[in-house]
Amino acid sequence: MYSTTSPYRIITVCTGNICRSPMAALMLTEAFEAEGLGRLVVVDSAGTTGYEVGHPIDPRAARVLTARHLASEDHVAREWRREWYAERDLILALDVDHFGWLQEGAPDHSSLERVRMLRSFDPHMAGRSSLDLGIEDPWYGGHADFDNTWTLIKAAVPGIVQYVRAAISSAEAAAGQDHQQVTSMT
Repeated sequence: MYSTTSPYRIITVCTGNICRSPMAALMLTEAFEAEGLGRLVVVDSAGTTGYEVGHPIDPRAARVLTARHLASEDHVAREWRREWYAERDLILALDVDHFGWLQEGAPDHSSLERVRMLRSFDPHMAGRSSLDLGIEDPWYGGHADFDNTWTLIKAAVPGIVQYVRAAISSAEAAAGQDHQQVTSMT
């Protein structure tokens, strides 16, 4: 789906879009910026439910992000929209229930292939069942649970950056090859 004429689009998905998915989106955005890919990649987030629509990020998630110099005050929770299956290149579920929900709702095989567990990109989790890749909702816990969420997301970030870098390189190579073929035909 990705082409060199538009940014590579990623969405992170959790339940209410106030804890895990905005943390992941902000962490990924920072990582892509640091890798010089900020202009080529757009990351956003959503929830599988409308429970928290319009609410800011959970203060405990904000505390973790602020401690790592990531601003989160502009975040406003929103609910997943079906058209995002077609508009996102990578759909990252934060827990197994989100993964199942996104898979079940996928309108076609192409959309289904773009749904992945975020932690599937953590090299220490390679070969594990998707049932082992979830990040439990820290909302029910305390500060330590939010710190743990940060740690689990952070372990997957380099793998996601590497995956997206490869997708962008592949699309650029294909676009260059197409351009060469068109040029040689004229």
